Amino acid sequence: MTAQFEYSTLAHPQDIKQLGTIFEQCFISALVGEKAYINLIGIENFRIIRESEQLVGGLATLNMGQWWGGVRVPMTGIAAVGIAPEYRGSGAAIALMQQTLKELYVKGIPLSALYPAVQTLYRKVGYEQGGSWCNWEVPTKSIQVREQPLPLQPIVGINHQVFHQLYQQQARRTPGYLDRHPAIWERLIQPDEKETFYAYFIGTKEQPEGYILFSQHSTDDGAILRIKDWVILTAAAAQTFWSFLASHRSQIEHVRWRSSLNDSLTLLLPEQSAKLKHTMRWMLRIVDVVKAMEMRGYPSGIETELHLDIQDNLLDGNNGKFILSVANGRGEVTKGGKGELQLDVRELAPLYTSLFAPYHLQITGKLHGTETAISAATQIFAGSSPWMADFF
Repeated sequence: MTAQFEYSTLAHPQDIKQLGTIFEQCFISALVGEKAYINLIGIENFRIIRESEQLVGGLATLNMGQWWGGVRVPMTGIAAVGIAPEYRGSGAAIALMQQTLKELYVKGIPLSALYPAVQTLYRKVGYEQGGSWCNWEVPTKSIQVREQPLPLQPIVGINHQVFHQLYQQQARRTPGYLDRHPAIWERLIQPDEKETFYAYFIGTKEQPEGYILFSQHSTDDGAILRIKDWVILTAAAAQTFWSFLASHRSQIEHVRWRSSLNDSLTLLLPEQSAKLKHTMRWMLRIVDVVKAMEMRGYPSGIETELHLDIQDNLLDGNNGKFILSVANGRGEVTKGGKGELQLDVRELAPLYTSLFAPYHLQITGKLHGTETAISAATQIFAGSSPWMADFF
């Protein structure tokens, strides 16, 4: 028998308390104070699900944007998906996700992204791997970059507004980067009680060419400098970044930072001493096929069209044949066409993000297409490996 669930927003004080208790058990207090987390995200941004009037779980929605082809596309991040242990396996999580996606579709949101605890659940509602989240580490003594072309200016009285303009310049050029939700900024610049937090502009205060935010930690393996956020906009800033980190070598054993799977910054190091410490993939859901394809940017030098045949078992408006016409860096979608590239909406995600080339999706059975369609898709979705610096 299929359980009947009721989906709604979070409003009543007793529901807020109950959801906080569920989160506490689900995440073993990983959210560092559930009540504070709920307040930070905003009560109105939570969705809950009940069975027989009993609250059984909920999630957070973060309305923000993501950069694709140099253009910001509206995207809702899904976080803190939690179901009370006694209701797991009841279908509550799938029902919660389905209703959330239907709501996002009605609102006209093109994309949704999340970090999966388990992929199976999210694949059932149309999410697929979209890009990478990586932690790198390098021994400080191996950096050996001495020349520092730019000054560093300490930032006193940190407010995340001072970083926005620089951050957006880097984000625009980085496939997958977020136009961050205020809560992500807030958590980024608020140190916990165990850390001291440092921030510097790279370059002059009037004309910075980047910034670095970091904290320092003593561990059993020696002291670590952990970069919480960075922006580098010029070659001089990149050189200065490494020189500054190298200057910590007498006290700091290792530097850790987040970057892409193929981090170009490591080209400045004399040897291949930087290593990937940890990597995982976040997932993307194309919520509105037409909006998602029309709102992003594309390579400016191509003029072609792609005939798609898409299947979406949840959102009917995404089903059927579409023609994506690309010219002058923009796309236009019309209904109809030959349906030469057949795929589920789930498989559209890694194609859309350029995580995998059409050929590789084809040989793993994720899409089927004519030679013409595969060639057009390869041109349209050519791009560097997508990643984001933020975990949510």
